[in-house]
Amino acid sequence: MTPSDAASDPQIAALQAAAAHAQAELEAAQAQAALAAAKVKAAEAAAALAGAGITASGGATGAASPVEPVDPGSASDAPAAEAPADVPTDDAVGADTSTADTSTAGTGTVGTGTADTSSSDELSADTIGPGPLGLDDVLKIRDGYLVHGPALEMGALVNGEPVPGVQVRIPLSVMNRHGLVAGATGTGKTRTLQGLVEQLSAAGVPVFAADIKGDLSGIATPGESNEKLLDRTRGIGQDWTPAATPTEYFALGGVGKGVPIRATIAAFGPLLLSKVLGLNATQESSLGLVFHYADQAGLPLLDLSDLRAVLTYLASDDGKGELQELGGLSGATVGVILRELITFADQGADVFFGEPEIDTADFIRLDPSGKGIVSLLEVPGVQNQPALYSTFLMWLLADLFNTLPEVGDPEKPKLVFFFDEAHLLFRDASKDFLAQITQTVRLIRSKGVGIFFVTQTPKDVPGEVLAQLGSRVQHALRAFTPDDAKALKATVSTYPTSGYELGEVLTSLGTGEAVVTVMNEKGAPSPVAWTRLRAPQGLMSPSLDTAIDAAIAASPLLARYGTPVDRESAREILTAKLEEANQAALAAEAELERQRIAAELAKQQAAADKAQAAAQKKADAEYERLLRKTAGTTRRTSTRSSSTSSKSPLEEILGSKATRSILTGVVEGIFGTRRRR
Repeated sequence: MTPSDAASDPQIAALQAAAAHAQAELEAAQAQAALAAAKVKAAEAAAALAGAGITASGGATGAASPVEPVDPGSASDAPAAEAPADVPTDDAVGADTSTADTSTAGTGTVGTGTADTSSSDELSADTIGPGPLGLDDVLKIRDGYLVHGPALEMGALVNGEPVPGVQVRIPLSVMNRHGLVAGATGTGKTRTLQGLVEQLSAAGVPVFAADIKGDLSGIATPGESNEKLLDRTRGIGQDWTPAATPTEYFALGGVGKGVPIRATIAAFGPLLLSKVLGLNATQESSLGLVFHYADQAGLPLLDLSDLRAVLTYLASDDGKGELQELGGLSGATVGVILRELITFADQGADVFFGEPEIDTADFIRLDPSGKGIVSLLEVPGVQNQPALYSTFLMWLLADLFNTLPEVGDPEKPKLVFFFDEAHLLFRDASKDFLAQITQTVRLIRSKGVGIFFVTQTPKDVPGEVLAQLGSRVQHALRAFTPDDAKALKATVSTYPTSGYELGEVLTSLGTGEAVVTVMNEKGAPSPVAWTRLRAPQGLMSPSLDTAIDAAIAASPLLARYGTPVDRESAREILTAKLEEANQAALAAEAELERQRIAAELAKQQAAADKAQAAAQKKADAEYERLLRKTAGTTRRTSTRSSSTSSKSPLEEILGSKATRSILTGVVEGIFGTRRRR
């Protein structure tokens, strides 16, 4: 094989490069040993000269002259008496410094930031890399990220090449001052988020994070080592070891893998619900009136069916008068809200609302070893319901704000909340909604809760919210369009002055690199640092489904939240109320009908009695007429008859009771006055 062929073979070239690197390390180690020996001889010589009252330069004591630095490459040949008093360290001679800061790296604990106490002469123009920063800038960055208390290790400064002696850190005590992780797709935001979450958990800080793509589930499984990973971590001074983080899995309404998270409609509130439904200001105000009425009337709003029942009742004849004193409710507005609720339910949102409602205090837990438990919310299909996802997370924050006590500025946060795809929260948000977000972000830090927004560009987050953020981790930005270029320029303008040409740096960052600036322990912004970020210790791909299922089944929260509960609420109360009112109405209607029938019967009876009386009167009159008619005949006949006979047979017949009944019947039949039996 010719030299040219060998050079073209990647494997041989890699082996040659490794051999060259090993040779360089050997030479550096030899130089280091030579310098150490020279340093010992110099110290012995200096002691001897001091005993004679002579300085190392040969002059009298007290008249020392500057000592010329020794070239590391020729240190083994330098006379002992000419060795400098301060010999360059490993960094100066190019030795491998991957273990320079290993007091906490890769052990699952948080660094203190005080292990790196190198003085200015440990960094030189030869060791800070060929990048845009001079030695003074590098020293300034190094000093800006020295932390006296616990800190999260972000990675090593990049100045053309990584500078392991300059570590970039975020003080743990300022993690409740919020932050932003931004960058284009594929630049490493998820891995940055994972690294922060792992270190927070190791420090005993619980974490809540939404797992949009399922990638973060690997945090519960130890990572897998490979040579590429180890080369990268050694290059930034990270002693990488695999580690798992205690993790609890959640799912909105049980859709997906995890313990179901639900909220009641009443707890969600009209403002957040209006954001989800896309209502305008007028409709939002009307919805607030409905919530007020339900609260005053003792109608619990637990799920969507409860809210629909209340709206339907208030739009009905029975409920129209309920809100008259409060300004009333437009039927058209009720119709719009009801239609939006139906559409919302058709999209599957019913399962997100109801009981048992999640207690947000369950996100603030430690495992038996003292590590913070990471609560991962699986959100499958978030692109189909972005408003619901983002607004639900905002509800969780609002609930934490309302329930947690004031703690001021603790040494470490009680909880850190990572808000992935944060742009979804602010899309089409009303002024009232933005005002609520801003207030929550501004005040929740005093409850010990830190919020990190994760999105593609800083412009996705309103300025009022950005102003509240203390830490920024900016991955690469793209500038393919005029709008992108404008956004890039706006982003650059928000950073403190630095030695970088940020417009170029932000578009040329590699995967796993970011421009970092944080709030230091004194509350001041740290210098801008181009940083190669540390690798996560957990698996950088999703955990196996079997492992996730086992973790969910073993969760102590599953028994509490796993089964939905449907207790009596507004829908049942209004249904019972309407049924009672309906029964009362039916009873009243029946009573009215009975009274009407009774009155009609009485009227008919009176008419019949009147008719009967008239018929009786006519019958009596006819009877009297017949009696009068027969009376003369009876008198004439009686003259001829025996004087002892007082009545004639006809008179006796007509005067009998039977004849009278017959005549009455005949008369009634003739005049139609006979009463129907």
